[in-house]
Amino acid sequence: MITLKVNGTSHELDISPDMPLLWALRDTLNLTGTKFGCGVAQCGACTVHVDGQAVRSCTITAGQVAGRTITTIEGLSGKVADAVTKAWQQLDVVQCGYCQSGQIMSAIKLLTINKKPTNKDIDAGMGGNICRCGTYVRIRQAIHEAAKTLA
Repeated sequence: MITLKVNGTSHELDISPDMPLLWALRDTLNLTGTKFGCGVAQCGACTVHVDGQAVRSCTITAGQVAGRTITTIEGLSGKVADAVTKAWQQLDVVQCGYCQSGQIMSAIKLLTINKKPTNKDIDAGMGGNICRCGTYVRIRQAIHEAAKTLA
């Protein structure tokens, strides 16, 4: 048994400790907001927060995060999360939407550590998140808009 604390709730799961966290979230806990993209931590679609750090859930195992605090897109809350999700909606950032949960998780992490990011900071902070629709300009605008809200 592995205990995963996800979105404020502890879950006792009868899974292998080697199971990728992504599959524990999606297949075992039915939290499907976190997406499978590349499976090798290159696209960022599977980004979640573990103890406040943005991590790729496709390459970290459930055993590695047992007992730690995991936040998925479904569990977002707080001032920064509210500012980011509101900006995403106001600027109609999403096109197909597949990568957006990972993009939002990375944007929240960026704004948590940098309240006034420059374009260069945003490009660096979001560099590991790929959007095949090419919504990068709107993502950057939304991060700036969220930063204004938080100022």
